[in-house]
Amino acid sequence: MIKDIVFDFGGVLTEIDLQQAIGRFKKLGLAKPEEYLNSYKQAGAFYALENGDITADQFVKELSQLCNRAIQYEEAKDAWMGFIVKVQTEYMEFLQQLRSRYRLSVLSNTNPFLQGWARSSEFTPCGKSLDDYFDHLFLSYRMNCSKPGEEIYRKMILEGNMKPGETLFIDDGTSNIETARRLGINVMQVKNGEDWRDMLGKLLASYR
Repeated sequence: MIKDIVFDFGGVLTEIDLQQAIGRFKKLGLAKPEEYLNSYKQAGAFYALENGDITADQFVKELSQLCNRAIQYEEAKDAWMGFIVKVQTEYMEFLQQLRSRYRLSVLSNTNPFLQGWARSSEFTPCGKSLDDYFDHLFLSYRMNCSKPGEEIYRKMILEGNMKPGETLFIDDGTSNIETARRLGINVMQVKNGEDWRDMLGKLLASYR
């Protein structure tokens, strides 16, 4: 029986656009942003930010050096927001239905810029934040570790008081899915932008 459902953020709860993000950082003056940005795991200062090794302010300073000009916090935030295509409000409504039967969590490689938006009233048209839909948010920059490493999954299981065999993890990254499966967690892999609601409903029914 499944008791906990864990969702990835970008690529599952929100459709993401890597090329749009790359374009925005390029406009800031960052040469070859594709060397730093990825749909699943970043590199350099971008990775350090998502892994919690540096703060948002420290990232802005490092980005300024990379761009050879003074970058403002809001400019950096706008560039990071290039990853977000849109929030599917119908997904959020579906989550509210699921929450009556399951504990819901997020496990995401993310950063303070994106989560500052997601955890505010700007997240949905109805003024709800990401926190309003989930029992736990396991965010890489706050946990000082990131997917697909095993540490972040082990911390999630421990801090969330979960049992791997009673947990279902949903992600669009193959490496992330493989780590979860290796740790005994049930998995469902989806594609970025895919409507996963029917697939999830059928899978949950098979566990009953």
